[in-house]
Amino acid sequence: IEIYSLHVDCKVTSRFAHTVITSRIVNRANKSQEATFEVELPKTAFITNFSMSIDGKVYPGVIKEKAAAQKEYDTAVSHGQSAGLVKIRDRKLELFHVSVSIAAASKVTFELTYEELLKRQLGKFELLIKVWPKQLVKHFQIDVHIFEPQGIRFLETDSTFMTNELTEALTKVQNETKAHILFKPTVDQQKANPELDETLLSGDFVVHYDVKREATAGDIQVVNGYFVHYFAPNEMPVFPKNVIFVIDQSGSMAGRKIEQTRDALLKILQDLRPEDHFSFITFSNRVVEWKSSLLPATKENVASAAAFVQTLSARGGTDISGALLTAVGALDKAENLPERSVSMVILLTDGQPTSGETNVEEIQENIQKAINGKYALFCLGFGFDVSYKFLEKMALSNGGIARRIYENADAALQLQGFYQEVAMPILMKIEMQYPENAIEGLTRNNFMLFFEGSEIVVSGKIRNELDLLPVEIKAQSHTSDLTLKEEANVKEKEQIFQDQRYIFGNFIERLWAYLTIQQLLEKVISAPEEDQKALEAQALELSLQYSFVTPLTSMVVTKPADQQQGELANKPTEAG
Repeated sequence: IEIYSLHVDCKVTSRFAHTVITSRIVNRANKSQEATFEVELPKTAFITNFSMSIDGKVYPGVIKEKAAAQKEYDTAVSHGQSAGLVKIRDRKLELFHVSVSIAAASKVTFELTYEELLKRQLGKFELLIKVWPKQLVKHFQIDVHIFEPQGIRFLETDSTFMTNELTEALTKVQNETKAHILFKPTVDQQKANPELDETLLSGDFVVHYDVKREATAGDIQVVNGYFVHYFAPNEMPVFPKNVIFVIDQSGSMAGRKIEQTRDALLKILQDLRPEDHFSFITFSNRVVEWKSSLLPATKENVASAAAFVQTLSARGGTDISGALLTAVGALDKAENLPERSVSMVILLTDGQPTSGETNVEEIQENIQKAINGKYALFCLGFGFDVSYKFLEKMALSNGGIARRIYENADAALQLQGFYQEVAMPILMKIEMQYPENAIEGLTRNNFMLFFEGSEIVVSGKIRNELDLLPVEIKAQSHTSDLTLKEEANVKEKEQIFQDQRYIFGNFIERLWAYLTIQQLLEKVISAPEEDQKALEAQALELSLQYSFVTPLTSMVVTKPADQQQGELANKPTEAG
């Protein structure tokens, strides 16, 4: 089985990435064989299309409502076929895998398309392309086209498998607003060793970039009646933080996990700013406060905290509820905290609640009542024994986010990386306001916190013929209450994308649908039960309309009649 051509074609238009992977395979044997197509794609992406064509006959993937597709194929699965073509691979990736049997000398072309909105983290966007052909490929090519009307501030490529020879196969052409990256190694350049047929190509091909930002009220772009508004203010003073770290030291954390937690906390302590206040609460079946109140992050206090962190060991049960309520209580009674500051609780746990209150619904309700919108709660779930659903619901109901920490060598780095994302709050209570009568289908436009290095994205449909789209942003910074205003000339904005050769037409509309679906699915997690059905129905309708494989839809992959019936590609979720 020979892969004679593998092409990754990626177009990024104003952060929205559209990737098409095409693999052409020929069976050189004189008998039928399995041809396999495997792609690792970012978890944040939605697959939008897949097809295979065997000797010119096309077998398309069809996107259907998950329940209906499941029913159809349950019968097929009971005949002993493999179910599910997509699995979670690691922290960032999922794996799409399909194989088909092809006759001697036959050819098959696999084509997979996926889309995602690149998210700004720590001051840059990341486009991750996984390269893994497992053999030398005659025609191998990665093409990345980026168009950012705001202008490209910097752009770098980074790859885990580059050698000097391979660098010669990489070209980068860039002007003010566009970039083209081409990676096209010859068969000789792909070889790990001139004598052997082993490939060097195995790992990550990454593009990092950021855009220029002139306007204080962000940047608005318009295509075909849909707009997107990007807002990422820079050079603002950082709010002092009041942060309580709530650390699980129950028995299951013993060994590697508690070591990695200690390593990460020691680094995080070094990153606290002098104007921050902090404390620790540790819990197993008992809840222990390191100090009776939050302390300013002076050199002495940080050193004393570091000594305390060194002593963390693991034993006993898991009283998540008691620990969180103690943390909220400590923030409630804290005195001498800076007047304009941001308070947050960061929970790290690796298990289910087993001590104190153990009913997860009760815990969620009690915590939400106690926090009452005053503080942000971030929940980090270590490994796969946690109830991720429970942590995610608690975080999303209290202005924070949840993250799974994968138990591998870089767990300490994952913890640190997460802290860095929330380390510099620069705005709070952000409201993005648009003329009500002129906009419909507006995505989320209120945000509790904005962190340095990230970006707020709001999108919607412009009703009727609007010439000017006025926006107003209200927010609180460390020093003052802000009101930022901007007016976008709709016709001028539409012009920007008119003559662009490599832009896929209605990309802002697709970006709007992608963002709306992501936000509806997030809402479902923290919504009361009676509202969940309606939110899911809305998300399902959009998933079908724009053909996205989301947790509510499935792609049915059809195969030639003489082979096993079709298979299902579902979107795995972190909560499983």
